[in-house]
Order: sequence, then structure tokens, then C-alpha cells
Amino acid sequence: MKSIFDTHAHYDDEAFDHDRHELLSWLQSQNVCAVVNAASDIESSRAGITLAERHPFVWAAAGIHPHEAGNAPKNAIETLQSLLEHPRVVALGEIGLDYHYNTFPREVQLDLFEQLLKLSLEVEKPVIIHDREAHEDTLRLLKQYRPKGVIHCFSGSPELAKEVLRLGMYIGLGGAVTFKNAKKPVEVAAMLPADRLVLETDAPYMTPVPFRGKRCHSGYIAYTAEKIAEIRGISVESLLRQTCENACSLYGITL
Repeated sequence: MKSIFDTHAHYDDEAFDHDRHELLSWLQSQNVCAVVNAASDIESSRAGITLAERHPFVWAAAGIHPHEAGNAPKNAIETLQSLLEHPRVVALGEIGLDYHYNTFPREVQLDLFEQLLKLSLEVEKPVIIHDREAHEDTLRLLKQYRPKGVIHCFSGSPELAKEVLRLGMYIGLGGAVTFKNAKKPVEVAAMLPADRLVLETDAPYMTPVPFRGKRCHSGYIAYTAEKIAEIRGISVESLLRQTCENACSLYGITL
């Protein structure tokens, strides 16, 4: 039985323009049972839905990445609400905060993030959270609205992870856990409850060792899983089986 569930990828990205559908078809021979294509804006939300309609093992999320907050159309909330009604859309995301760069005004990010958290409660869909160097504000708003969902590509400490777990959320780990200087992801991978961990790629980014620097795809989760299984002292097979079950629970999917 296939057991790799990639909870966060971006197959609408231009990095896949030359072989997108061929690659997705091939992935089904690589133990990949499901992929959720996360969005960065309205256009990519629609593109993800198109992919999910064409490939039965692909599901879509609709959302606006914090980098795109300043470019969100005036009717963004209404548009997303409509897209979230599509039967292949399983989450609102990715959404959140990114304070790594100074070119994306924080007040604009915060305003949109709060609107989107409210929307997630209205439509009763889980959120996919992007949190980069914005842990304090992200946690504050998550505690205020208490959505269901996942913090993807988790970069916080074990202490922050415990706060997230108390909210009933999942934590997504990807290729960063295999990096040479990885510390926090390794510590978090070791302490997470078995039923709150999900795996992801963030493809085409965050490619795990030994393929770092190359374009990432869902098949590479096998290497991330191998590292996390080693950290947790369990078999790769049991880790993949558990994280697949967790992802199905997170997104409300039956495979």
C-alpha cells in the first residue's frame, strides 16, 4: 500500500512547467498516495484546483501567502470563500506571517492573516500556516482564533511546538530535518507525539540531503522519513503509515 502523503507542495510553480503532469503521474509509482498543493495567491489557488481535477491523488488548498498580502485583490476573501467550496479543496493555505524580509509590511500581513483565520472558522476548513521569524504574532493569533490545521515547515523550538500542540494543531516537517546544521527540526522531530506529525516537501523547495540544491518532488519524502525514523527510533514503514493517517485526519481525506 502506498504511504507517502506530501501535505504541502507547489506543483503549480514554474519549476514544473516543462514536465508537471508527467512528473505527477510518475510519482504514483514512487509510493506517493496523496499530495496537497498549497497556494500562494488567487491564481495559484485556481491552478491547484485544476491539478487536483486532473490527478485523483492530488488535493488543493486555496490561500494567500504573506508575501502576496499586499497584492491581494479587494474581493480576496469572497473569492477564496467561493474556491473553498470546491470538493477538491481541503484547506485554506498557505497563510500566515513572514518577518524575514522587510519588504512585506507587517501590518498588511497581520490584517490579512486575521481575516483569513476568521474565514477558516466560517468555512470550517483547516489552515496551512506559514510562520517565518514571526513566532510570537503567529502564536498569539492562533490562540485567539484556535483554528484547526498545521504549521508547515516548522522552524520553531520544542517549546513553541508544545504550545502549538496544546491548540490541537499538527506540525509539518520536511527536508530541513536532513540538513547538516539542523538543530531545532531534529529536536522537534524527536519530541512530537506520533499522532501530530505530518510530512511535506514544500516542492520545488527544501530538497532533502542527499539531493539538496536540486528541484524537490514528493518522492524525496522517503529521505526525510528515513532521517525522522532514525531520530525517533522507529521503522520508516511505521512512520510513513502513521503520518499518512495523520494527514488524512488533518485534511478530512479518505484514501
